[in-house]
Amino acid sequence: MDFLFNIDISIVRFIREFIANPVLDFLMPVITLIGEDGLLWIVLSLILLFFKKTRKAGFVMALSLLLGFLTINVTIKPLFDRVRPYVIDNVPILIKGLGDGSFPSGHTACCFEGAASLLLCGYRKWGKLALLGAVLVAFSRIYLYVHYPSDVIAGAILGVIIAYISLFIVNKTLEKVQKSKTL
Repeated sequence: MDFLFNIDISIVRFIREFIANPVLDFLMPVITLIGEDGLLWIVLSLILLFFKKTRKAGFVMALSLLLGFLTINVTIKPLFDRVRPYVIDNVPILIKGLGDGSFPSGHTACCFEGAASLLLCGYRKWGKLALLGAVLVAFSRIYLYVHYPSDVIAGAILGVIIAYISLFIVNKTLEKVQKSKTL
């Protein structure tokens, strides 16, 4: 584990030392808001639920967000309770400090849940745009010194897995509803 931690902290420090600049210092706190409390994704899932054509994607996204919250924020984060990089290095950060553990990144997971939900439901153009946003949020979390690279990688992987599970559940539920209508 020390090996992984050394790689993680080295990457975070490298970004702060060699990539950080005033333009990114302005942009990254704004970009990270895409994943803040899942609000953007919650609103988007509600909008998708409103229209019959996009309802399935809305259900998949809403379920992904719920399962992601329960899996990551309620279960995994408290279990690992990993100290955030800015605490380890005792450095000032550009956003408000966070009180929970860093592993895995909830912001990243939420964004990947949303993007994967769109892609899995066939909304390629919007899904690709959401995926770009998810990648930017993941980078912003490292740039802002609140997550390690392994936190965002785990968040991205979990987000995609949770979206797949949500799609499976929604598909099975829709099959049962269709069967009950034909009886």
